[in-house]
Amino acid sequence: MTTSATRLGRATLSRLPADSRPAVLPGSVRAGVLHLGLGAFFRAHQALYVEAAMAASGGDWGIVAVAPRSRDVLEALRAQDHLYSVVTLDGAASRTRAVGALTGTVHAASDPDSVVAHLADPAIRVVTMTVTEKAYAPDSAVTRLLVAGLAARRRADAGPITLLSCDNLPSNGVVLGRLLAGVIPGELRDWYAASVRCPSSMVDRIVPATTPALLATAQRDLGVADLAAVVGEPFSQWVIEDDFAGARPDWAAAGAVLTGDVTPWEHLKLRALNGVHSTLAYLGALAGCEYIADALALPGMTDLLRRYVATEVAASMTPPEGVTVAGYGDAALERFANAALGHRCLQVAMDGTQKLPQRALSVLNTVPDPALATLILAAWARFAEGRSDSGQELPLNDPRAAEVRADLSTEALFGESGVLPVPDPARRRMIDLWRAELATHGAADLVRRTVA
Repeated sequence: MTTSATRLGRATLSRLPADSRPAVLPGSVRAGVLHLGLGAFFRAHQALYVEAAMAASGGDWGIVAVAPRSRDVLEALRAQDHLYSVVTLDGAASRTRAVGALTGTVHAASDPDSVVAHLADPAIRVVTMTVTEKAYAPDSAVTRLLVAGLAARRRADAGPITLLSCDNLPSNGVVLGRLLAGVIPGELRDWYAASVRCPSSMVDRIVPATTPALLATAQRDLGVADLAAVVGEPFSQWVIEDDFAGARPDWAAAGAVLTGDVTPWEHLKLRALNGVHSTLAYLGALAGCEYIADALALPGMTDLLRRYVATEVAASMTPPEGVTVAGYGDAALERFANAALGHRCLQVAMDGTQKLPQRALSVLNTVPDPALATLILAAWARFAEGRSDSGQELPLNDPRAAEVRADLSTEALFGESGVLPVPDPARRRMIDLWRAELATHGAADLVRRTVA
C-alpha cells in the first residue's frame, strides 16, 4: 500500500532523479487548454507537447483535463496533485519522466456544468480532444457539452476559441466542424462562424495499455509510486493544421509540424503505418503470434511489408514534401520491432470494419495491381472466421461482428453492398484466392512462400 510519502506528488518531487522531474512545475502556470478525454494516449502525447511548448516559449497553457465517464484515472491524478509520469520503452531500456502540464481535472458525467464553465472561460483558448470516433455524433454527450459551452462562451463574450480534434479520424477537423455546424442553434451561427476554428491534426505514438509491470518500472525509475503512469515508444509525431481562432501554445518549438494541409500526412500514416500494423495483427494472430514484434519476426514478413509499402502504398498517394513513402515505411517497421512495448496482435486487430477502409481499401481500390492489399483483406476475413491456423479461438472485437459472422463469404464481406465494399469483381476474386491460400498453407507459410 502506498502513502503520500511514497507516492508521486508535489511533496515527493524532490525525491525524483533530476532527469525525471517535470519540465513545468505544478502550480507555476494557469490553465489555457481544455482537453476532453483523459486516456493514456493524451497523457503520453498531447500533454507532453503542451508541456514542452511552455518549457520552450513560456505562456499559461496548463491543461484542465476532462474525464467523460470513468473516475479511476481522475482520482489517481487528484491524489497525486495532477502529476503523473511517462515511461518510454526502447528495447530493454526505460526512461521515466514526470509531467506537470495538468492544472486540474473534471468529471463530465457528474459535473457537466464545470466543463461548460471552462469552455466559457476567456483564459481557455484551445480545446483539444481525444474522445474516440463514437463521440462525433449529433446526440453524443461530447457534442452536447461543446454546444452548451460555446453558447455560454458567446454569452460571456469570452473571445474566439479553437477546437482541435486529435482523434484517429481522416480530416478530423472537417468532421468536427461539420458536426457542430449542423447542431449549433441558429442564434449562435454568425458568432460560431466568426469565432470558432476546427483545424485537423494527425497524431502518432504507440501507447500500449498500462500493466502492473509498467507501474513497477515507473516506481523503480522514480523512487516513488505513480498509479497514473503511462507508457510509450520513443517516437512521437503531431502534425497540426495551422488554422487557429486565436492564440495557441508554441507547438512548433515542441517539435510538432504546423502545416497548411494535414492530408498527405494522414494518408502516409494510415496506409504506410496503420495499414502495415493491421497486416501484422491479422497475419500474426493467424500464425499464433501474441505480439506485433513476434509477427514481424516471422520469416519473410519484413520483406513482404517493405514490398507492399514501396510498391502499392507508394503508388496510392503523394507523400508530404521531403518524405519518401518507402523511408517512412522502414521507420514504421523499426518501431514495430520494439518488443518492449508488448503490443498485442489482438489489440491491434480490434474494430477492423472501422479501420480497414482507410488503412487498406484506400490502397486496394486505387492502385493498378493490389496483389498485397488484397492479401490484407483476405487475412482479416480469415481472422473473422474465428480460429488461428492451429485452431486457437480468435475473438472478433468489432462493432459489426454479428453482421460479419452472419455471412463470411467473400461476396457478403466485399461485394458492392458488403461490409467492406470492393467494387471490382477481379479484385474480389484475388481476395478469394488469398483466402484459399491462407486456409491451405497457414499465414506463416504463406508469407514465407510469397516472398520466396
